[in-house]
Amino acid sequence: MKFGYFTLSDNRYKNLDRTPEQFVEQIFEQALHAEAVGLNSAWIGEHHFNLLGVNACPNILLAKLAGATKRIRLGPAVVLLPVHHPLHVAEEWATLDLLSGGRVDFAAGRGYDRLEYGPFQAPFEHSAEIFAEGLEILWRAWTEPGKWSHKGRFYQFDALEVRPRPKQNPLRPYVACFSRLSMELAARNDWHIMFAPFAAAMVYGDLAGAVRAFHAEAAKHGRPPRRAMCSYFIHIADTPAEERFGRESLIRYFHEALIAAFPADAKTVPPTLKYFLDIVETLKNMKPEALTSKSILVGPPTKIVEDLKRVEAAGIAEVILYFNYGAKPHAMVKDQMSRFAAEIMPAFA
Repeated sequence: MKFGYFTLSDNRYKNLDRTPEQFVEQIFEQALHAEAVGLNSAWIGEHHFNLLGVNACPNILLAKLAGATKRIRLGPAVVLLPVHHPLHVAEEWATLDLLSGGRVDFAAGRGYDRLEYGPFQAPFEHSAEIFAEGLEILWRAWTEPGKWSHKGRFYQFDALEVRPRPKQNPLRPYVACFSRLSMELAARNDWHIMFAPFAAAMVYGDLAGAVRAFHAEAAKHGRPPRRAMCSYFIHIADTPAEERFGRESLIRYFHEALIAAFPADAKTVPPTLKYFLDIVETLKNMKPEALTSKSILVGPPTKIVEDLKRVEAAGIAEVILYFNYGAKPHAMVKDQMSRFAAEIMPAFA
């Protein structure tokens, strides 16, 4: 099992003296540190308008990272596909994959925050349909041998060809999965999948259940499943006080950064996002001591190794680690990354 660095650039906290601009610069430094300590990948989220997160352009940050590194893989986690034209996305990420020597791991999702859709005039009510059609266009842009046309509900064009092509053949996308709808989309189209463990636990019982469902859905289409990965909050802690800090930081993240972004009004939430209503209620009532390995890796290195061995046994190929959640200080984040590489990663060599 491999490991990567992951962030959503969460900066929506009370009494925070870190500016969005400072945090974006810190994220770049942390991603550089990820390669220095031996992590496999760096995954940078996309958020807009200083809402949950402050990094709106993972493509630009990762392009700069590509020029400053030699080995680390480059992933958006994730491209908010319905607010972009998929042809632009196809061109941008094919170019980055080419110029980075085939180091892109592309991932897309449909998001959950209506406020990020509105200014782009993207219809939030149809996010699932736009997302599915956009991914179809991306896949064809990277795999069709010549000119091709598309006549869909949201996008139409004739006889075009996207160049340059990705270095990887194919550049197979990851689908960010919070629901069965997304899981079925990935399995049906022979794409990879990316789970959030706390959501997987609510929908499938646990992460292993989510992976089994993905395998079963792929089998319905007569093929083996593609790669499954997941994200995890993490805080290495040697004392009860340090563990409590890691837990309380995650509760702070839920309450101050995340919940406000999730759909929470039963009257306005689209049918394809209604499962968020249960997620919001669960997060609102979550207590630090109630957090389990379904949400966070916390404790001494030996405990985290045990938890990750179970993740590996569930069929996960790579875990991307959310070190910097909850407004943790930059120096602490880098120290946590170094400790993970030195004290935990060798157990998976």
